Amino acid sequence: MSEKKSFISTRKGVTYLDLFAGAGGFSEGFLQAYTDDKYYDFRLASDINENCELTHHVRYNKMLGLDTKFIRQDIMDDSFLSNLKREIGGQEIDVITGGPSCQSFSLAGRRKKLDKRDDLFYHYLKVIKALRPKYFVMENVKGILTKDGGKIKERILREIRSIVDDMKMGQLYDFLDANLKKDLNPSLYSCLILRLKMESSDGDWEKMSDMFFENLDAQFRSLTRLLDYSVSKSDTQVNTVRHGLLLLHMKKQREEIRKQVIQLKTSAHIDNDTFMDSYNEIVETISDDQILDKMLEAIDQVSKMGNCEEEAKALKSSLEILTSTFDECIDYIREKLKGNDKVLEKFEALMKTVRLYNINEPMILLSSNYGVPQNRERVVFIGCRNDQELISEIPATVTDDQKVTVYEALWDLDMVGNGDTAKDYREPKIIPEYEDEKKHRTIQGVPDAHGHLYSEWSRMGRLGHRFTFDMPPFHVMNMEELEQPRKYEHMELFNHQTSLQNEKVRERLRIIAKHGDYDESKKELKEKRLDSQKRNYVVLNPKGQSPTVCTMPDDFIHYAAYRPLTVREMARLQSFDDSFVFQGKRQTGGNNRQKEIPQYTLVGNAVPPLMARAIANEILKHLG
Repeated sequence: MSEKKSFISTRKGVTYLDLFAGAGGFSEGFLQAYTDDKYYDFRLASDINENCELTHHVRYNKMLGLDTKFIRQDIMDDSFLSNLKREIGGQEIDVITGGPSCQSFSLAGRRKKLDKRDDLFYHYLKVIKALRPKYFVMENVKGILTKDGGKIKERILREIRSIVDDMKMGQLYDFLDANLKKDLNPSLYSCLILRLKMESSDGDWEKMSDMFFENLDAQFRSLTRLLDYSVSKSDTQVNTVRHGLLLLHMKKQREEIRKQVIQLKTSAHIDNDTFMDSYNEIVETISDDQILDKMLEAIDQVSKMGNCEEEAKALKSSLEILTSTFDECIDYIREKLKGNDKVLEKFEALMKTVRLYNINEPMILLSSNYGVPQNRERVVFIGCRNDQELISEIPATVTDDQKVTVYEALWDLDMVGNGDTAKDYREPKIIPEYEDEKKHRTIQGVPDAHGHLYSEWSRMGRLGHRFTFDMPPFHVMNMEELEQPRKYEHMELFNHQTSLQNEKVRERLRIIAKHGDYDESKKELKEKRLDSQKRNYVVLNPKGQSPTVCTMPDDFIHYAAYRPLTVREMARLQSFDDSFVFQGKRQTGGNNRQKEIPQYTLVGNAVPPLMARAIANEILKHLG
C-alpha cells in the first residue's frame, strides 16, 4: 500500500466513483484534493473502453497501490447497475462524477421521449437515484447550453430535479389524494399518480407503464362510445388513435426496428446518396414524436365527430403527462392548486423534501482559471442532496494575469527531434525572449516564490502529499501485457514521441508558424505549392494559453519546433503529471480512433486534472 499513513490517519475518507472515466482526469484531480479533515477514497471507475481500463489499472492499482475497481461495461446494459452495486458492496457513496454524452438526448422534435432508457444521461441519473450520493457532478461541452435553443439544458435541469426521495413519495400521494383528486377527471388523476410512481427507483417501471396504457385504453373506449358504431370501428382518425396507443406501448419492438435500420445503414454505408432520406424516414415514422403528433391531431378530429370534447381533452392531457418529466408534472399540479394559497404553501414545503437534489444553473468553467495552461471551456452541473449545502460556483484559483502559459508548460520538452522518441529528460532548447514567462507557483498556479515551476510540478507530480509509488511508471500495449511484468516498459519520460515528417510537411508548418495564422499563410503556401486540404492549423502562443486540446495532434503547431505536439506535450497542456502514463497505441487512423481510444484521444477527451481538483476541493468544503 503506497498511501502515506501520516496523511490518511488524520482524515476521513469521502467515498468517490468516477463514471465515464476515460483516461482519469476527474479521478486524478479528486485524488489531489484534500482538506485538513477529509480526502477522497476512490472506490471505483467505469468506462466502456479497454484502453481506459488499462490506463486506470496501471496508474491506480499498480503504481499507486489502490484497490480501486474498474467496470468495463456499457452503462446502458441492463446488468450495469446490479454489477456496480455488487462491486461497491454495502458502501455509502458520497460523490459521483461523470461526463455522459448527451448526443442522443435530443429535443429536435416537438415531443420529449416517452422512454428515456436509450440515453446515457438517463442511465447516469439512474445510478444517482440508486446510490443517492451527497453530491454528483456532470460535465459536458459548452454547446449543450444552446443546443435546441436551450431546451436541452432545461431538460437536464428538470431531469435532475425529478430525482425523488422514495421514502417521501407516500406523503406526496397522500397530499394529492386530499387536495387534488376531487378536482380532476378520475382517469386523468390515475395517470398522474402512475407517472409520478414511475420516478421511484424501487418501483416496477414496466408494471407502472402497463397500468398507464391500460388507463389510456379505457379513456379511448370512453371516447369511442359517443361515436356511431361504424365510425368507431372503421374511421381513419379513430384507428389512428387506436393503433397509435398500440405503437406507443410497443416501445421495445420499435426500438429493435430502429436499431436494425441504423445497423443496415451503417453496414451498407448509406450516406450522401438517394437512399439516405428514405431510411431516415423509416426511423422517424416509428419515433415517439411522430406517433404522438399524429395521435393528437386525430383526437381533435374525433372529438368533433362525436361531440366528446371533455373525453378528448382528458385523453390528450394523459398523453401529455406520459411524456412529461416529474418536474413538469409538479408544474402541472402547482397550476391546478392555484387559488388556494395555504394548500399551495404546504405543497411547496413538501416538495423541498420530496426532491432529492437541489441544483442551480449549470456553471461554465474555463480551465485556465484553475492553473491549466489551456482555454478549455466546460459546462458542469453539480447536484446537491437536500441535506447538503448548495454549490453555485467554483472559484478561480488564479487571476487573469497569473495564468500559466504554454511556454511554462512545454519549455523543458523542446528537445525531441523529427521522428524521435525521448525516453528521458534531455537538455532543452532555451528561448531567452520567453524565459520571463517561467514563474514559481503553488500546485493550483498561484505565483509563490517558495513554489515550483509548472514544469517541475509536472515532473515531481502533484500526489506527493499522499502517495509514494508502489511501482515506478511503465507502459504496456494491452491488458495481456499487463499480466506479464517482463513486458513492462520502464523509462524516465513517457509518451514523448514525434511522427516522422517529410521536408514538404515540415516546411509547410514552418511557414504557417512564421505567419502565426493559417489563413494569412495560405498565399505563400500556394505559391510554393505547399497548400493543404486541412481546414485548420493553430500555432501555439508561448506567452498565452492554448486553445482547447483535442484528439488530433496535427491541429496544433509547436511555437518553436514547427511540428505537431507529442502526447506528453498535450498532457502537460491538460495538467496531467508526467508520471501519468497513457497506455496502448499512440494513435490510430479513421474510425479506429473511437473504438481503440489511442493515447491522443485519451488525452484530448479528458477533464483537466487541475480543474477537477478545484471542483473536488469545493465539494469537500461544503460536504457535511
